[in-house]
Amino acid sequence: MRRKDREVTEFSELLSIIKKCDACTIALNNDEYPYLIPLNFGVEAKDGRITLYFHSAQEGTKLELIKKNPHASFSMHCEHLLEYFPEQGYCTMSYESVIGKGTIVFVEKEEEKLHGLRLIMNQFHPEDAYFHPAAIPRTTVYKLVVESMSGKRKTPKKNT
Repeated sequence: MRRKDREVTEFSELLSIIKKCDACTIALNNDEYPYLIPLNFGVEAKDGRITLYFHSAQEGTKLELIKKNPHASFSMHCEHLLEYFPEQGYCTMSYESVIGKGTIVFVEKEEEKLHGLRLIMNQFHPEDAYFHPAAIPRTTVYKLVVESMSGKRKTPKKNT
């Protein structure tokens, strides 16, 4: 990382950034060009490891690409603040971000699918938000087991 002063390395801080984000973009391998798709997600931190859960319909391009190659990269960002300093003719953006890579695994067991869907719901709603159980068998749930990640934070400048 070029700007070491902005690097976030503590696991707890990385997890805190992830929990503030409302979308995770995953990059899948698609022959000549990467296939990027922003997704809702849920996060689980266990034994110092991060697992990201996603859901979708039971067919589609991303599922076919995952079946061909389960390796993926991800990116998420939040806390955006545009700062403009007209007297200096200067503009900048503060933010927090996490990027990483890992392997995607399809979740087959109904109990783990339910767990993953609850994590996704908890990212956006109060814990134990209700969702209809009839959705479970017709929803594909998959998880990205994070192998490595890094974070970056640019704090707002003070207008002096």
